[in-house]
Amino acid sequence: MASATVNSKGQITIPVQVRAALGLQPGDEVEFVNLENGQFAMAAATYSVKRLKGMIRKPKIIVSIDDMNPVFALKE
Repeated sequence: MASATVNSKGQITIPVQVRAALGLQPGDEVEFVNLENGQFAMAAATYSVKRLKGMIRKPKIIVSIDDMNPVFALKE
């Protein structure tokens, strides 16, 4: 388990293994999530848009807006 010491300004240095595990780079933000019972979790709040690549697969069938419009007209 990694640990850090709070300095007189209330700051800590995040250990290198934690930064690596979270993929943190200089300038990234982190969020602290209250897990109750005095425990918190830390998560990276910002990611490069490049991390999204491959998350959404290409559609098997490409449908134009003109093809979609009649479907939405039925719902109105």
